Amino acid sequence: MISVTICSPERAQAAPWDDLARRASPNVFMNPAALRTAQSCGFADVRVLLAWDEGASPRRLVGLWALRRRVVAPLLPAILEALPFYYAFLSSPVVDPAFAGQVMPAFLAAIERDPALPKVITLKSLDAEAPSYAALRTALTGKGGEQLELKQFARPFASKDHGVKHSGATRKKLRQDWNRLSAQGAVELLNDRSEAAASAAFEIFLALEAGGWKGKRGTALTCDPADARFTRELIRALAARGDASVALLRVDGKAIAAQVLMYCGTRAYTWKTGYDAKFGKFSPGALLIDKLTEQLFAEGAIETIDSCSVQDSFMAQLWSGRRSMVDLVVGVGPGRSFGFAVEAARQLGIARLRELRNRLRAFAAPRPAAPKKPAVAGQA
Repeated sequence: MISVTICSPERAQAAPWDDLARRASPNVFMNPAALRTAQSCGFADVRVLLAWDEGASPRRLVGLWALRRRVVAPLLPAILEALPFYYAFLSSPVVDPAFAGQVMPAFLAAIERDPALPKVITLKSLDAEAPSYAALRTALTGKGGEQLELKQFARPFASKDHGVKHSGATRKKLRQDWNRLSAQGAVELLNDRSEAAASAAFEIFLALEAGGWKGKRGTALTCDPADARFTRELIRALAARGDASVALLRVDGKAIAAQVLMYCGTRAYTWKTGYDAKFGKFSPGALLIDKLTEQLFAEGAIETIDSCSVQDSFMAQLWSGRRSMVDLVVGVGPGRSFGFAVEAARQLGIARLRELRNRLRAFAAPRPAAPKKPAVAGQA
């Protein structure tokens, strides 16, 4: 028998989570330490669904799903978002695969019964290869719930056995860039997972990010005090459990690139990257990811790495592996609802505006000059 409790992040305990994370498809953004930080910083209004196997003695946690309650605009119905906070990049619930077919219907039923929860869920960056995904779609179909698939896409992904490019033009360029960078001084990679080292290295990352193009555009984390406070606390809370670190690529002791990492089970997540633009010609971000991938797999504890990145990012050039992802809008209750229609229209509108923006950017981008025709004898 599966029971579901709905609670605040403060009541989601670490020990049952750790036990579940060893058995389930991972999602570091569902880590109770991260959820508590988002809630305590006022960064998100989070509700946590906990599924329990009541047949075990003592009962055992077999599913956890954190949802963010959000009002996107005045007069519009509230919705649930399965990315539990901004800067989360995976919305999949963490479910014991042996119980996926029971847990997902129980989650949906619990949401439907709770009068305080909206009945429309937006699920961005949902892992379509996790057992919970098929169970979710089956449960929605079985109860007549509304579903709108917004898009399918592939995320760069690497594993020990597949996905890392070991030859080709990309590998050749990486070797050349590494050799050229090594000529500038002593190059080293550091990835200290202690809480103090991670917090100190995160400050280096923030400085590198603020000094680059994101700082100029006003989108670096330090450009918004609330974002900076939350992310500092997020990394500190995860690092205190050994679930976050910041890898640094240094030349003669100076950091020229930083990669923020998160961990869940046997998976690592490359969350944020920053680099010193003065060293841009050496591709320091790509070199750091390349060497870090090699190091993580060599250490043995990590079996897969999620890029948390779009399919046309620079990581797609480093890794050939891909993970299938889906964006959905779903209605939990049976039949059509006004809330679902509003959220579906909003998401489709956002997608069209983003497509128009990309077209305008492509049109406005400088075009290469046409090659000059060779001069012909006798012409001025």
